Amino acid sequence: MASYYYSKLQQLNHVLFWGFALLISACEKETHQDIYKPDGTLADIKELSAGQSTTFTFTSVAFDTPADWASEGPMYQRFLDGDGLYDTPRQYANGPYGGLGPLYVGFSCAGCHNNAGRSKSTLFTHGGSGNGHSVFLSFMRTPNDQYHRQYGRVLHDQAVFGYKPEGRLRVHYTEKEYEFPDGEKYSLQTPHYEVYDWYTPPIAAENLEMSVRTPLRHVGMGLMLAVDPREIKALEQQQYPEYGISGEINWVVERGVKQIGLSGHKAHHADLTVELGFLSDMGVTSTRYPEEIGYGQEQNKGDDPSIEISLKDLADVDYYLHTLGVPARRNVDDPQVQMGEKMFMQAKCHLCHTPTLHTRPEGVSLIDGTPLPWLGGQTIHPYTDYLVHDMGPELGDNFSQFNASGDEWRTAPLWGIGLQEVVNGHTDFLHDARARNYVEAIMWHGGEGDVSRQIFYNMTKEERDALVAFLRSL
Repeated sequence: MASYYYSKLQQLNHVLFWGFALLISACEKETHQDIYKPDGTLADIKELSAGQSTTFTFTSVAFDTPADWASEGPMYQRFLDGDGLYDTPRQYANGPYGGLGPLYVGFSCAGCHNNAGRSKSTLFTHGGSGNGHSVFLSFMRTPNDQYHRQYGRVLHDQAVFGYKPEGRLRVHYTEKEYEFPDGEKYSLQTPHYEVYDWYTPPIAAENLEMSVRTPLRHVGMGLMLAVDPREIKALEQQQYPEYGISGEINWVVERGVKQIGLSGHKAHHADLTVELGFLSDMGVTSTRYPEEIGYGQEQNKGDDPSIEISLKDLADVDYYLHTLGVPARRNVDDPQVQMGEKMFMQAKCHLCHTPTLHTRPEGVSLIDGTPLPWLGGQTIHPYTDYLVHDMGPELGDNFSQFNASGDEWRTAPLWGIGLQEVVNGHTDFLHDARARNYVEAIMWHGGEGDVSRQIFYNMTKEERDALVAFLRSL
């Protein structure tokens, strides 16, 4: 009897999910707005990655261009103000761009997110983080989920004069070659990280849990926060046991409120972490985080906590991130791209990399309460469900965050992925940039992604190349 009611509940969930999806689809047809390209021609609906936030800039500033609705008058000026605060290096001095350190991992937001993308890491070019910051965040804690004495949530590998960095990171790789059934070869490299040059006695490996993460592209961040939560909840209910796929919401507590986690590699944040980023990455204090990084450490010189960035400036950076446009899709009528989209579906990639979502009607508000209704009621194509999925132990980091386990990662949004090489000069993917290209990224998929990996593995070279061409079009 219990199994009967469970079966009926599954059927009801299925009906509710698709009923909601059909309702959204109907609304999409009713609310679609005509979007025009810079040359005055009407954009094809297939090109519109982000509704009225879609942009048609495909150069090195493809991720760093405002949506049209924020590109004029006072709104554009605020965009420029936030962009300046995002890009300008902080200094260890008083003033409008002061407050750096004494411990930090980067001089500015743009240091890790060059052109609002993913900066290339010096770990690969210099073998460690001693030559400029590594462009990696090294989360660290004890095996029982506590911070180490004298350390915080991340390892700070840079310091101003008179202070010593907490430690430095280096990596070496073991590489193994494989081949597809048709004989084409590929290889996968496994990273092995080590912290050295500790400012205190080294922490023993058995007492250290660490997760090394690369920056995310800042594409569609405002739309991400505006996504209709009912749709995320419906996607969580839509399970695919025949493929071993069962995404989960990572519920997080932020500002004292339990919320759906959306941002970060493990969906472990519910906002864009502007205040936390300024503190943890640059050592710049605010009313929310008034104590310096390293305050209370043995090497701390007794600097008094002070407010080094105003809420207005933080809100301007938040505004900048929310108003960034999303590049339109390219080559949508190319036969190879169209074939690649079919292969994407055939490989079941779309079951996690959900092509279409919608934002709630009212839009979203900034950290200072400023409403942004322009982000509301939009049909968007981020190619993610914003859920966390078990990707297997090969990609696991043994570092849980809220209810996301060590093997679970948020489905990475794919919009903008095809322009990362143009913007940042590399195609390093996954949470720690171990994948050097699209094929390696796919072949690292384990756990809930294993079925997709196996289908891709058994495709012909023509089909694999087409799928990659489709990814490059996003």
